[in-house]
Amino acid sequence: MATRNSLDTEIFGRSVEFEYAEHWVGYSLFLLRIVMGWTLFQGGVTKLVTYLDANPENNWTAAGFLLHAIPEGNPLTGMFAAMAQMPLIDVLNMWGLTLTGLALILGAFVRWSAFWGAIMMLFYWLASLHGGLLAGLPLAHGWVVDDHIVYAVLLFGLGAFGAGRILGLDAYLEDMEFVQKTPGLRYLLG
Repeated sequence: MATRNSLDTEIFGRSVEFEYAEHWVGYSLFLLRIVMGWTLFQGGVTKLVTYLDANPENNWTAAGFLLHAIPEGNPLTGMFAAMAQMPLIDVLNMWGLTLTGLALILGAFVRWSAFWGAIMMLFYWLASLHGGLLAGLPLAHGWVVDDHIVYAVLLFGLGAFGAGRILGLDAYLEDMEFVQKTPGLRYLLG
């Protein structure tokens, strides 16, 4: 039987109280962490494999997207064009997705990984803008919110809940004496 708990908090200056089932929250956070981790891991590994292809014509690079797929009217076109000239962008993109995904799957350094994963998603969101603020921040499939914002918010939630403690390595890491003596490390874990 699921244990029912009550959460009392303040959001935007308003007191909020609700009941939740511990059992189902644990399952949902675990599954959200695994699914989001797999999504990022798969995206990163796919880029890594094509980047390392023996045939240079097949090698993945972010430059093609940054130079040719940024929507017309994007207010940051110049910044993305400059980023296309930086080889470090490919490395950060491939390894960032891969390692963030792996960390989420394993439940290791979830807060740290979720933070940087959300930053990546915000960059992807910025790259998908069709116009500026005065144009209503249009995207290909609506205004303001697209899958990148959903992913960024989901990653924020996983970090806020410390989802790495639920069947993840963070639960073990936090019990280590070194971590117990270094309180700042607990902000990276969870």
